[in-house]
Amino acid sequence: MHPDDSPEQKQTATRPASRSTDAPSSERRVGRHRVLEPPRRALVRSAPFRVALATGVTCALGAAAFAGVGFGSAEETPHDPLREAMAERAATAADQPASRSLDRAAVRRPPAPAAGSPTSAPKPTATHRAIPRRPVAPRPPRPVAGLTQAQMNNAKVIVDVGRDLKLPRRALVVALSTAMQESDLHNLASEVVPESRRYPHQGAGADHDSVGLFQQRPSSGWGTVAQLMDPKYAARAFYLALREVPGWQDLSVTAAAQAVQVSAFPNAYAPHERRASTVVAALLV
Repeated sequence: MHPDDSPEQKQTATRPASRSTDAPSSERRVGRHRVLEPPRRALVRSAPFRVALATGVTCALGAAAFAGVGFGSAEETPHDPLREAMAERAATAADQPASRSLDRAAVRRPPAPAAGSPTSAPKPTATHRAIPRRPVAPRPPRPVAGLTQAQMNNAKVIVDVGRDLKLPRRALVVALSTAMQESDLHNLASEVVPESRRYPHQGAGADHDSVGLFQQRPSSGWGTVAQLMDPKYAARAFYLALREVPGWQDLSVTAAAQAVQVSAFPNAYAPHERRASTVVAALLV
């Protein structure tokens, strides 16, 4: 019933109570008035095309999208060669497998290098860099012949300097015998030379301005106080002076040492020859 009808018009010959079984009218209603709707063109959809969308193929997507639109029947749709060509192309693309299908065969990769081959070694990274080793300090020589470790260390310096100068074994024995008599193998400062105490030393003497392992005097031209307090310099100065003595190789240890030192006690070096030979033998092993 229409909302504007009166109660008497609920059932009339023109408005039956039951719903009509006639086909729905093509009329549209605007308010209480009926407006005839323009006739629609009946479209008879043809059989849908089978379109298999291939992933990644742009041309197939465009063709499939175009083919998805239904065409009219032969009676109502005019003949269009372009549409027919596009439809045929879409059907052909649907039957062919996609060239970029997700289920394509896996790309072959080169086989992994065998273990132990040069290419299989891991590349060094920042976390595996080799840490440079600190130089290991040489072990101090083991004392022999009743020497202390300090005395043995000084004896090694004297022997090493003589070997660097390519001197024979007898020169090493002469140098050690001299240092044993002059300083008892200690690097001595001098109470007469205050400057000598500023350098590493192992005691002090009082024999004029004599300093170091060989008690060499700066005033006699052996070198400066700083140089003579260096055991390596002092040993080198002694060896160079020994090489200047004519025929020193044929002289006794006492005579060779006295020729260099010019000591007030020329025979004092002889008692140290045996012990000096023992120390040289231990250091040359």
